[in-house]
Amino acid sequence: MTLSIRNQLPGTVTTVTPGEVMATVGILLTGGQSLTAAITREAVTDLALAPGTPVRALVKSTEVSLATGPVAGLSIRNQLPGTITEITTGEAMASVKIDVDGGALTAAITRAAVDDLALKTGDPAVALIKSTEVSLSTT
Repeated sequence: MTLSIRNQLPGTVTTVTPGEVMATVGILLTGGQSLTAAITREAVTDLALAPGTPVRALVKSTEVSLATGPVAGLSIRNQLPGTITEITTGEAMASVKIDVDGGALTAAITRAAVDDLALKTGDPAVALIKSTEVSLSTT
């Protein structure tokens, strides 16, 4: 299956914490970083997720926010540090590519945000991803 979702990070399930409707799934990415996905319990069952299950974490580029460093006091669980490798800007929007341990991410953000944060190729950045914006597929 081919998907339009650019951000696809391989990893392994470490934990599954079921709730009444939703579950949180802890993932150890191949680069050693941790990621949390919040998905339905039905999806956990359909994908037969359990510790040790290989998965691919999928995140649309429009759901990746950027910071110039780690952010404290924030409810966003997933903060992946990396290095900016490419910035492509248009009149209103920009595409920012970031190398993180074990993969790469693309963030679609406003050009104003790129300017305000003074982002440049080679700079460190932190990708911020809400756990509810992480989808999972089995590999």
